[in-house]
Amino acid sequence: VDIHALLIVALTLSPVTASAKSEENAAREDVYPPLWDLAPENLLDFQIKNSKIVINAWNYLERLGVYKNLLNSSVKYFTTFGAQNFGNILWGLPLQHGWQFRTGRLADPSNMTSCGHEDGDLLCISVRSWWSCMNYYLAVIPFLGAVEAGLFGQLQYEIEILPPEEQRADFCYSVADCRSRIPGLMDDWKAYFEYLLSTEHKAMNPVTFSSFELDHALGLMWKAHVASIAYTLPKFQDRLKHLCDTEANFGEDWANGVDFIAATHFCTDLPTTNNFQAFLPQRMLVEGDILPSISDFSPQQNRVLLSLRALHKTNRLTGGLLLKLWQKAMSTEAGRKRGRKLIEDLASS
Repeated sequence: VDIHALLIVALTLSPVTASAKSEENAAREDVYPPLWDLAPENLLDFQIKNSKIVINAWNYLERLGVYKNLLNSSVKYFTTFGAQNFGNILWGLPLQHGWQFRTGRLADPSNMTSCGHEDGDLLCISVRSWWSCMNYYLAVIPFLGAVEAGLFGQLQYEIEILPPEEQRADFCYSVADCRSRIPGLMDDWKAYFEYLLSTEHKAMNPVTFSSFELDHALGLMWKAHVASIAYTLPKFQDRLKHLCDTEANFGEDWANGVDFIAATHFCTDLPTTNNFQAFLPQRMLVEGDILPSISDFSPQQNRVLLSLRALHKTNRLTGGLLLKLWQKAMSTEAGRKRGRKLIEDLASS
Protein backbone atom coordinates (compact mmCIF):
# COMPACT_ATOMS: atom_id res chain seq x y z
CA VAL A 1 0.00 0.00 0.00
CA ASP A 2 1.38 3.38 -0.97
CA ILE A 3 0.81 5.33 2.22
CA HIS A 4 1.91 8.54 0.57
CA ALA A 5 -0.77 8.13 -2.11
CA LEU A 6 -3.39 7.39 0.54
CA LEU A 7 -2.25 10.46 2.43
CA ILE A 8 -2.65 12.58 -0.65
CA VAL A 9 -6.14 11.16 -1.14
CA ALA A 10 -7.05 11.95 2.45
CA LEU A 11 -5.46 15.37 2.27
CA THR A 12 -7.06 16.22 -1.04
CA LEU A 13 -10.40 15.36 0.47
CA SER A 14 -9.71 17.03 3.80
CA PRO A 15 -11.67 20.21 4.46
CA VAL A 16 -9.35 21.90 6.88
CA THR A 17 -7.83 25.27 6.16
CA ALA A 18 -5.82 27.38 8.50
CA SER A 19 -4.71 30.11 6.13
CA ALA A 20 -7.38 30.74 3.51
CA LYS A 21 -9.91 33.36 4.46
CA SER A 22 -13.27 33.68 2.81
CA GLU A 23 -14.64 37.14 2.08
CA GLU A 24 -17.62 36.35 4.26
CA ASN A 25 -15.41 35.83 7.30
CA ALA A 26 -13.27 38.87 6.59
CA ALA A 27 -16.41 40.98 6.39
CA ARG A 28 -17.73 39.68 9.71
CA GLU A 29 -16.05 41.93 12.25
CA ASP A 30 -17.25 40.05 15.30
CA VAL A 31 -14.76 37.26 15.89
CA TYR A 32 -16.57 35.95 18.97
CA PRO A 33 -19.51 33.52 19.10
CA PRO A 34 -22.94 35.25 18.90
CA LEU A 35 -23.97 37.02 22.15
CA TRP A 36 -20.59 36.27 23.76
CA ASP A 37 -20.67 39.46 25.86
CA LEU A 38 -23.99 38.42 27.43
CA ALA A 39 -22.77 35.00 28.61
CA PRO A 40 -21.91 34.56 32.34
CA GLU A 41 -18.15 35.04 32.75
CA ASN A 42 -17.84 34.00 36.39
CA LEU A 43 -19.21 30.85 38.03
CA LEU A 44 -20.98 33.06 40.60
CA ASP A 45 -22.89 34.73 37.74
CA PHE A 46 -24.96 31.54 37.40
CA GLN A 47 -27.93 30.91 39.67
CA ILE A 48 -26.99 29.79 43.19
CA LYS A 49 -29.59 27.64 44.90
CA ASN A 50 -29.33 25.43 48.01
CA SER A 51 -25.54 25.95 48.13
CA LYS A 52 -25.19 24.82 44.51
CA ILE A 53 -24.23 26.63 41.34
CA VAL A 54 -27.08 25.68 39.01
CA ILE A 55 -26.45 25.80 35.26
CA ASN A 56 -29.13 25.42 32.58
CA ALA A 57 -27.15 23.82 29.75
CA TRP A 58 -30.31 23.93 27.58
CA ASN A 59 -30.09 27.71 27.33
CA TYR A 60 -27.61 28.99 24.74
CA LEU A 61 -26.23 31.81 26.92
CA GLU A 62 -25.65 29.51 29.89
CA ARG A 63 -23.97 26.80 27.82
CA LEU A 64 -21.86 29.55 26.26
CA GLY A 65 -21.09 30.73 29.80
CA VAL A 66 -19.66 27.31 30.59
CA TYR A 67 -17.15 27.84 27.75
CA LYS A 68 -16.47 31.43 28.82
CA ASN A 69 -15.55 30.28 32.32
CA LEU A 70 -13.23 27.61 30.91
CA LEU A 71 -11.49 30.19 28.72
CA ASN A 72 -11.25 32.81 31.49
CA SER A 73 -9.77 30.29 33.91
CA SER A 74 -7.12 29.07 31.48
CA VAL A 75 -5.86 32.45 30.20
CA LYS A 76 -2.52 32.24 32.02
CA TYR A 77 -1.43 29.10 30.15
CA PHE A 78 -1.70 30.78 26.76
CA THR A 79 -0.22 34.24 27.37
CA THR A 80 2.77 33.49 25.12
CA PHE A 81 0.44 32.70 22.20
CA GLY A 82 -0.96 36.19 21.65
CA ALA A 83 -3.00 38.89 23.36
CA GLN A 84 -6.63 38.73 24.53
CA ASN A 85 -6.45 34.95 25.07
CA PHE A 86 -6.84 34.49 21.28
CA GLY A 87 -4.19 31.75 21.37
CA ASN A 88 -6.22 29.58 23.78
CA ILE A 89 -6.87 26.24 22.05
CA LEU A 90 -10.27 25.86 23.75
CA TRP A 91 -11.73 28.51 21.39
CA GLY A 92 -12.63 25.78 18.89
CA LEU A 93 -15.46 24.53 21.13
CA PRO A 94 -17.42 27.77 21.78
CA LEU A 95 -16.87 28.97 18.21
CA GLN A 96 -18.29 25.70 16.89
CA HIS A 97 -21.23 26.05 19.30
CA GLY A 98 -21.76 29.64 18.11
CA TRP A 99 -21.81 28.42 14.49
CA GLN A 100 -24.43 25.81 15.46
CA PHE A 101 -26.57 28.52 17.10
CA ARG A 102 -26.20 31.01 14.25
CA THR A 103 -27.14 28.44 11.60
CA GLY A 104 -30.25 27.17 13.46
CA ARG A 105 -28.78 23.77 14.32
CA LEU A 106 -29.66 23.96 18.04
CA ALA A 107 -33.39 24.53 17.44
CA ASP A 108 -36.02 21.76 17.53
CA PRO A 109 -35.72 20.18 14.05
CA SER A 110 -38.99 18.26 14.49
CA ASN A 111 -40.87 21.58 14.84
CA MET A 112 -42.99 19.96 17.55
CA THR A 113 -41.91 22.76 19.90
CA SER A 114 -40.84 26.35 19.32
CA CYS A 115 -37.53 25.75 21.15
CA GLY A 116 -34.77 27.71 19.41
CA HIS A 117 -37.08 29.12 16.76
CA GLU A 118 -37.69 32.82 16.15
CA ASP A 119 -41.36 32.54 17.06
CA GLY A 120 -40.45 30.88 20.37
CA ASP A 121 -37.50 31.01 22.77
CA LEU A 122 -34.56 31.78 20.50
CA LEU A 123 -32.04 30.95 23.24
CA CYS A 124 -33.58 27.53 23.91
CA ILE A 125 -31.36 24.55 23.02
CA SER A 126 -33.48 21.60 21.95
CA VAL A 127 -32.86 18.10 23.30
CA ARG A 128 -34.30 16.84 19.99
CA SER A 129 -31.45 18.41 18.05
CA TRP A 130 -28.65 15.99 17.12
CA TRP A 131 -26.16 18.88 17.18
CA SER A 132 -27.28 20.00 20.66
CA CYS A 133 -26.95 16.53 22.16
CA MET A 134 -23.55 15.89 20.58
CA ASN A 135 -22.35 19.29 21.79
CA TYR A 136 -23.46 18.63 25.41
CA TYR A 137 -20.58 16.15 25.67
CA LEU A 138 -18.19 18.78 24.28
CA ALA A 139 -19.36 21.48 26.71
CA VAL A 140 -20.65 20.12 30.00
CA ILE A 141 -18.22 17.16 30.21
CA PRO A 142 -15.05 19.23 29.54
CA PHE A 143 -16.36 21.73 32.12
CA LEU A 144 -17.01 19.10 34.79
CA GLY A 145 -13.63 17.51 33.98
CA ALA A 146 -12.04 20.92 34.59
CA VAL A 147 -13.93 21.30 37.89
CA GLU A 148 -12.68 17.87 38.97
CA ALA A 149 -9.11 18.69 37.91
CA GLY A 150 -9.16 21.84 40.05
CA LEU A 151 -9.06 24.47 37.27
CA PHE A 152 -11.43 26.67 39.30
CA GLY A 153 -9.64 26.01 42.59
CA GLN A 154 -11.55 24.87 45.65
CA LEU A 155 -15.17 25.75 44.93
CA GLN A 156 -17.37 26.65 47.88
CA TYR A 157 -20.40 25.34 45.98
CA GLU A 158 -21.19 22.10 44.20
CA ILE A 159 -22.11 22.32 40.53
CA GLU A 160 -25.42 21.02 39.26
CA ILE A 161 -26.51 20.95 35.61
CA LEU A 162 -30.26 21.12 35.00
CA PRO A 163 -31.77 18.24 32.98
CA PRO A 164 -33.72 18.80 29.73
CA GLU A 165 -37.50 18.37 29.63
CA GLU A 166 -37.24 14.91 28.06
CA GLN A 167 -34.62 12.21 27.36
CA ARG A 168 -33.04 12.89 30.76
CA ALA A 169 -31.30 9.50 30.91
CA ASP A 170 -29.09 10.50 27.94
CA PHE A 171 -27.04 12.90 30.06
CA CYS A 172 -25.27 13.28 33.40
CA TYR A 173 -25.56 16.31 35.65
CA SER A 174 -22.73 16.64 38.19
CA VAL A 175 -19.09 15.65 38.66
CA ALA A 176 -20.10 12.60 40.73
CA ASP A 177 -22.90 11.60 38.33
CA CYS A 178 -20.69 11.88 35.23
CA ARG A 179 -17.78 10.19 36.99
CA SER A 180 -19.98 7.16 37.72
CA ARG A 181 -21.56 7.02 34.24
CA ILE A 182 -18.73 7.99 31.88
CA PRO A 183 -15.45 7.65 33.81
CA GLY A 184 -13.37 7.32 30.63
CA LEU A 185 -14.56 10.61 29.14
CA MET A 186 -14.19 12.40 32.47
CA ASP A 187 -10.62 11.05 32.73
CA ASP A 188 -9.75 12.29 29.23
CA TRP A 189 -10.97 15.84 29.83
CA LYS A 190 -9.59 15.92 33.35
CA ALA A 191 -6.16 14.88 31.97
CA TYR A 192 -6.12 17.90 29.65
CA PHE A 193 -6.82 20.36 32.46
CA GLU A 194 -4.47 18.56 34.86
CA TYR A 195 -1.73 19.00 32.25
CA LEU A 196 -2.38 22.77 32.16
CA LEU A 197 -2.25 22.93 35.97
CA SER A 198 0.94 20.84 36.10
CA THR A 199 2.79 23.26 33.81
CA GLU A 200 1.96 26.11 36.18
CA HIS A 201 3.55 24.29 39.11
CA LYS A 202 6.66 23.47 37.08
CA ALA A 203 6.89 27.04 35.84
CA MET A 204 7.35 28.15 39.45
CA ASN A 205 10.57 26.15 39.50
CA PRO A 206 13.23 28.39 37.91
CA VAL A 207 15.20 25.37 36.66
CA THR A 208 12.44 24.11 34.36
CA PHE A 209 10.97 27.58 33.64
CA SER A 210 7.83 27.02 31.53
CA SER A 211 7.16 23.40 30.65
CA PHE A 212 4.02 24.07 28.60
CA GLU A 213 4.16 22.32 25.24
CA LEU A 214 1.46 23.33 22.78
CA ASP A 215 1.66 20.08 20.80
CA HIS A 216 1.20 18.00 23.96
CA ALA A 217 -1.74 20.15 25.08
CA LEU A 218 -3.35 19.82 21.63
CA GLY A 219 -2.81 16.05 21.73
CA LEU A 220 -4.62 15.71 25.07
CA MET A 221 -7.43 18.08 24.04
CA TRP A 222 -8.04 16.28 20.72
CA LYS A 223 -7.90 12.85 22.43
CA ALA A 224 -10.75 13.94 24.71
CA HIS A 225 -12.63 15.56 21.82
CA VAL A 226 -12.46 12.45 19.64
CA ALA A 227 -13.46 10.23 22.59
CA SER A 228 -16.52 12.41 23.21
CA ILE A 229 -17.64 12.07 19.60
CA ALA A 230 -16.98 8.30 19.55
CA TYR A 231 -19.21 7.94 22.62
CA THR A 232 -22.02 10.20 21.39
CA LEU A 233 -22.29 9.12 17.72
CA PRO A 234 -24.04 5.80 18.43
CA LYS A 235 -25.85 7.25 21.46
CA PHE A 236 -27.64 9.97 19.49
CA GLN A 237 -28.24 8.06 16.25
CA ASP A 238 -31.99 8.33 16.93
CA ARG A 239 -31.84 12.15 16.80
CA LEU A 240 -30.80 12.04 13.13
CA LYS A 241 -34.35 10.97 12.18
CA HIS A 242 -35.51 14.55 12.85
CA LEU A 243 -33.16 15.82 10.13
CA CYS A 244 -33.49 15.54 6.37
CA ASP A 245 -31.02 13.11 4.76
CA THR A 246 -28.71 15.84 3.43
CA GLU A 247 -28.28 17.46 6.88
CA ALA A 248 -28.03 14.09 8.66
CA ASN A 249 -25.33 12.96 6.22
CA PHE A 250 -23.46 16.22 6.69
CA GLY A 251 -23.55 15.78 10.49
CA GLU A 252 -22.05 12.31 10.27
CA ASP A 253 -19.55 13.40 7.59
CA TRP A 254 -18.45 16.23 9.86
CA ALA A 255 -18.05 13.92 12.87
CA ASN A 256 -15.89 11.57 10.73
CA GLY A 257 -13.86 14.51 9.41
CA VAL A 258 -13.00 15.58 12.97
CA ASP A 259 -11.05 12.32 13.42
CA PHE A 260 -8.77 13.29 10.52
CA ILE A 261 -8.43 16.88 11.73
CA ALA A 262 -7.63 15.70 15.27
CA ALA A 263 -4.76 13.50 14.10
CA THR A 264 -2.84 16.56 12.86
CA HIS A 265 -3.23 18.29 16.28
CA PHE A 266 -4.93 21.10 14.37
CA CYS A 267 -4.61 24.33 16.35
CA THR A 268 -8.06 25.41 17.53
CA ASP A 269 -7.18 28.92 18.64
CA LEU A 270 -9.54 31.80 17.84
CA PRO A 271 -8.18 33.10 14.49
CA THR A 272 -7.50 29.65 13.03
CA THR A 273 -10.94 28.32 13.99
CA ASN A 274 -12.70 31.39 12.61
CA ASN A 275 -10.87 31.13 9.27
CA PHE A 276 -11.77 27.47 9.02
CA GLN A 277 -15.43 27.83 10.03
CA ALA A 278 -16.10 30.24 7.18
CA PHE A 279 -16.02 27.16 4.94
CA LEU A 280 -18.82 25.40 6.83
CA PRO A 281 -22.45 25.75 5.64
CA GLN A 282 -24.04 28.91 7.02
CA ARG A 283 -27.52 27.38 7.14
CA MET A 284 -28.99 23.92 7.65
CA LEU A 285 -29.07 21.69 4.59
CA VAL A 286 -32.46 20.86 3.10
CA GLU A 287 -33.84 18.27 0.68
CA GLY A 288 -32.92 19.45 -2.79
CA ASP A 289 -29.44 20.64 -1.84
CA ILE A 290 -27.28 18.80 -4.38
CA LEU A 291 -23.51 18.77 -3.98
CA PRO A 292 -21.41 20.41 -5.24
CA SER A 293 -23.86 22.91 -6.74
CA ILE A 294 -25.78 24.45 -3.83
CA SER A 295 -26.45 27.87 -5.32
CA ASP A 296 -26.35 30.00 -2.15
CA PHE A 297 -23.09 28.38 -0.95
CA SER A 298 -19.67 29.58 -2.06
CA PRO A 299 -17.57 27.28 -4.26
CA GLN A 300 -15.35 26.60 -1.21
CA GLN A 301 -18.33 25.66 0.96
CA ASN A 302 -19.61 23.30 -1.74
CA ARG A 303 -16.13 21.81 -2.07
CA VAL A 304 -15.77 21.31 1.69
CA LEU A 305 -19.11 19.50 1.91
CA LEU A 306 -18.23 17.30 -1.05
CA SER A 307 -14.79 16.57 0.42
CA LEU A 308 -16.26 15.60 3.80
CA ARG A 309 -18.72 13.28 2.04
CA ALA A 310 -15.97 11.64 -0.03
CA LEU A 311 -13.65 11.31 2.97
CA HIS A 312 -16.38 9.61 5.02
CA LYS A 313 -17.32 7.27 2.15
CA THR A 314 -13.71 6.31 1.44
CA ASN A 315 -13.00 5.66 5.11
CA ARG A 316 -16.12 3.51 5.40
CA LEU A 317 -15.31 1.55 2.22
CA THR A 318 -11.82 0.79 3.54
CA GLY A 319 -13.24 -0.32 6.90
CA GLY A 320 -11.54 2.58 8.67
CA LEU A 321 -8.15 1.79 7.13
CA LEU A 322 -7.79 5.26 5.61
CA LEU A 323 -8.06 6.85 9.06
CA LYS A 324 -5.63 4.32 10.59
CA LEU A 325 -3.03 5.02 7.90
CA TRP A 326 -3.56 8.75 8.31
CA GLN A 327 -3.14 8.50 12.10
CA LYS A 328 0.04 6.46 11.63
CA ALA A 329 1.49 9.08 9.33
CA MET A 330 0.54 11.76 11.88
CA SER A 331 2.18 9.95 14.82
CA THR A 332 5.25 12.20 14.88
CA GLU A 333 5.46 15.97 15.26
CA ALA A 334 7.19 16.17 11.87
CA GLY A 335 4.35 14.16 10.28
CA ARG A 336 1.70 16.34 11.88
CA LYS A 337 3.46 19.50 10.76
CA ARG A 338 3.63 18.13 7.24
CA GLY A 339 -0.02 17.14 7.43
CA ARG A 340 -1.09 20.61 8.53
CA LYS A 341 1.08 22.23 5.87
CA LEU A 342 -0.29 20.00 3.10
CA ILE A 343 -3.81 20.76 4.25
CA GLU A 344 -3.16 24.51 4.26
CA ASP A 345 -1.51 24.40 0.84
CA LEU A 346 -4.31 22.35 -0.69
CA ALA A 347 -7.02 24.46 0.89
CA SER A 348 -5.53 27.78 -0.11
CA SER A 349 -4.51 26.80 -3.64
